[in-house]
Amino acid sequence: MSKLAIAEQMIAHYNAQDVDAYCALMTDEACEANYRGAVLREGREGTREGLAAAFARWPENRAEIREKQEIGDYVLFREHVTRGPATDGSEPVEPFDVVAVYSFEGDKCSRVEFIR
Repeated sequence: MSKLAIAEQMIAHYNAQDVDAYCALMTDEACEANYRGAVLREGREGTREGLAAAFARWPENRAEIREKQEIGDYVLFREHVTRGPATDGSEPVEPFDVVAVYSFEGDKCSRVEFIR
């Protein structure tokens, strides 16, 4: 399976809010981070916990892939993210675009970096 197909599966699992299936496509040491910046979710377990909390807060959260490209061990997506109402009563988050860079080690994602 191509790295592009794996990253597309990750987004499908993300949109289904299936944290376990999403994280199963990552290495144990994988992380999600701001591009060239702070790590947001560290390790597969940290990613699982962080996403579970985000999905509990925004049960309608979705990412739509607008553009995609595979380059070597990297997949780039331009995603349009909508959150929907928050369960904690916080102010709504306006929909936003993000470029996500998925780095791979073999057939597992080792890092996702977000440019926003």
